[in-house]
Amino acid sequence: MKPLVSILIPAYNAQEWLATSLRSALAQTWPCKEIIVVNDGSKDQTLQIARQFESKGVRVVTQENQGAAAARNKAFSVSTGDYIQWLDADDLLGPDKVASQMAVLERAGNKRRLVSGSWGRFMYRPYRTRFVPNALWCDLSPSEWLVRKMGQNLFMQTACWLVSRELTEQAGPWDTKLLGDDDGEYFCRVLLGSDGVQFVPEAKVYYREAGSTSLSYVGNSEKKMVAQWRSMEKHIGYIRSLEDSQRVREACVTYLQNWLVFFYPDRPDLVQQAQEMARSLGGELHTPPLSWKYSWINLIFGRQLAKRAQVILPRIRWSMVRRWDKALARIESRKIAADALRA
Repeated sequence: MKPLVSILIPAYNAQEWLATSLRSALAQTWPCKEIIVVNDGSKDQTLQIARQFESKGVRVVTQENQGAAAARNKAFSVSTGDYIQWLDADDLLGPDKVASQMAVLERAGNKRRLVSGSWGRFMYRPYRTRFVPNALWCDLSPSEWLVRKMGQNLFMQTACWLVSRELTEQAGPWDTKLLGDDDGEYFCRVLLGSDGVQFVPEAKVYYREAGSTSLSYVGNSEKKMVAQWRSMEKHIGYIRSLEDSQRVREACVTYLQNWLVFFYPDRPDLVQQAQEMARSLGGELHTPPLSWKYSWINLIFGRQLAKRAQVILPRIRWSMVRRWDKALARIESRKIAADALRA
């Protein structure tokens, strides 16, 4: 009998996307699967939509709102699969995503093997998803994977992974105190227990860009700044537990420098902690430069206002782009419906 794969979906106020995400889970060509949705205290129609899929074998669990990490922990606690597939309620899996990765894992015969896959971004039209390879899209040891992630400011989307139950249990629960980058911190722990990452290019994930509504978005939130720093401290501790070489320390300093812009100048305490950590690693942090688009604001009105502009103006632009893409998606949908009626 083939191994059971648990597809675990935390959902909060996801009424616009959940049905499409569930259909992509149900469409998986891997035959042995269970699909579990945890409704995390949604205030919209998320629970009702999830219930509509129960007749197709989807299990629905509901709880008071506790955050995405707690919902993921709940989903895992009621799952029974030999392998775990995490899926956010607004993202999509390619039909052969699980099957292509399970084929690799079955050949390997190793529960400590961790597999990843390709991912691309879209807004409202999945067929326009662009898959852009980066330095993580290959087979890597855990330490090399983290060096590239931290030194080159890269990441792998949450749904790209397929993880054995043994590795999942060894990693421990998702950290419910992290308001952002909880997936980055979590998969560091998964990597620590693995014997390496095997990349499966045909395993595709469609990542819906959420912009400023994304859990990973920091913006001006002081709580998210503190949570981000907590995650960064853990990242550095994890990678140094695997390898404490010169290249690792340099990657850690680069990592600190890349993220310093989110703390400066609003949280001088976090900036100071980052600087002290960089010095302990043999490096030095520098004042993060502003984009040329906002540097003139800094010259006239000061750094605080320039940073506010750097946060707010892209959000406005992002909102306009999303509305345009949504409008085009609706137009295309109506055209398809009209063509079907004429046929």
